[in-house]
Amino acid sequence: MWTIIKADRKNLVFLKEEFKKKLGKDLTIYSPKLLIQKYKKNKLIGKELNLLGDYFFCFHEKFKSQETFSLLKFTKGLKYFLDGFNQSQEEIETFIQKCKQAENKKGYLTQNFFELCRNSNYKFTSGPFSEKIFKIINLQKNKIDILLGSIKTTIKNKEFSFTPL
Repeated sequence: MWTIIKADRKNLVFLKEEFKKKLGKDLTIYSPKLLIQKYKKNKLIGKELNLLGDYFFCFHEKFKSQETFSLLKFTKGLKYFLDGFNQSQEEIETFIQKCKQAENKKGYLTQNFFELCRNSNYKFTSGPFSEKIFKIINLQKNKIDILLGSIKTTIKNKEFSFTPL
């Protein structure tokens, strides 16, 4: 059963180790990540960003029992278990599958994760236009027509990464 956990980032490694000690090796932890590349002083710098912030997914068969939560409740680095995960198992599994399908070989989410809409504003997160805001005019299979300020241009869909505003 999947559960959603909010954790303290400073003690995340310790938290994972404690969970594995208390629950066993069948523990699965998943946190979708983005790789944001920015130019800083003419150097390309990559920054890893957790899509869900301090939250991550955790799977173990023992999460069906309330005793498991009592055992883990006061683990160092754990802030809390998000309520309502019992009723949302299908949605959680669907979201995790969507994230895993949109990952590249390095485990980072690709542009395929975001659904693009016409006349919506987006922000480049990589490439020479990083941090610039643009509007999508037209969507094609592999190309996107955008409006960057007053300049209309076409970019390849997989060449740049960007996020919705």
